[in-house]
Amino acid sequence: MKLSKRLQLLHDLMDPGRNLADIGSDHALLPVACIQSGQAATAIAGELNEGPYEAAKRQVASSGLQAKIEVRRGDGLDVIEAGEVDTITIAGMGGALIANILERGKPKLKGVTRLILQPNVGEDILRRWLFDNDYVIEAERIIEEDGKIYEVIAAVPGYFSHISNDEVYEPKLIGTADHEIELTSNELLKMGPFLVEQGGSVFVKKWELEIDKIQKVLTSLSKSDLPEAKEKAEELQQELKRIEEVLTCMQKDKP
Repeated sequence: MKLSKRLQLLHDLMDPGRNLADIGSDHALLPVACIQSGQAATAIAGELNEGPYEAAKRQVASSGLQAKIEVRRGDGLDVIEAGEVDTITIAGMGGALIANILERGKPKLKGVTRLILQPNVGEDILRRWLFDNDYVIEAERIIEEDGKIYEVIAAVPGYFSHISNDEVYEPKLIGTADHEIELTSNELLKMGPFLVEQGGSVFVKKWELEIDKIQKVLTSLSKSDLPEAKEKAEELQQELKRIEEVLTCMQKDKP
């Protein structure tokens, strides 16, 4: 099974031989690939909508993997029972929606030792949910594919992790001795504690695009005389300045 770069990242962040539930599985591409490669021993492909649900069933049937992959129709984690799987993947949704799925399905997370998540937006919202619920991020990746930038987050329950959230979100110095800044825990939640350390051109591009968005909002706010608009503009100016400082330090940090 040939996966997109985005789905391949989810595949590669799994441990071999897992019992997988892929929520919002669409065409069940990821479960099929994971079974074929040995990353999963069994899989559940969960899908809410009729069209993708039927497409997933067809894909599993054409792959001849009906004995190892079960396609179930339902909302979020409603498709699994507690203790039935040890790994959950959720991809292609907003961070707030993924967090909501996990929150609503908390009783189903018993026995799950790995979450591999790919939010399209709202990554900070998802990181906050993981932090608040004692899930520790162990790996993050960022890629660009077909003109879009994607982040993938792998997290485990605190009791299952070799590091703590205090360590992950401990304020970090970035840059060089002559130009360095300290990122706060909240800034690491926003930008990604591991992504900040990894840096790279895709990370820089993502935040340059965020700068462009903020500048457009500032242009719009400048046309208003309302006190609320002025207050919001000042807040965004500070955010803009901080992002620019981070990107400058990352550039200076390069050999």
